[in-house]
Amino acid sequence: MQQADKKKLICALAGTALKQLRKDKSLYLLAGEYEISTSLLNNLERGLKDPQLTTVFKISEALGIKASEFVKIIEDGLPKDFSLID
Repeated sequence: MQQADKKKLICALAGTALKQLRKDKSLYLLAGEYEISTSLLNNLERGLKDPQLTTVFKISEALGIKASEFVKIIEDGLPKDFSLID
């Protein structure tokens, strides 16, 4: 798997996790309540944006979980032998 494909996989898994964790709450409501850009959240959910670490913390807090839990959900979706380091 190419490096770019690996990053796309991580972004896609982050987007899926965000969608699942926010449940019925709209992106607009989440963005408004926690001062996160709606366009950023939209791009994250679509797997188009690689979130910064501070964004992961902010989103996690908004969702009522620890950042480590959010990252764990992403990690659990990766193949067993996954590595960004070749």
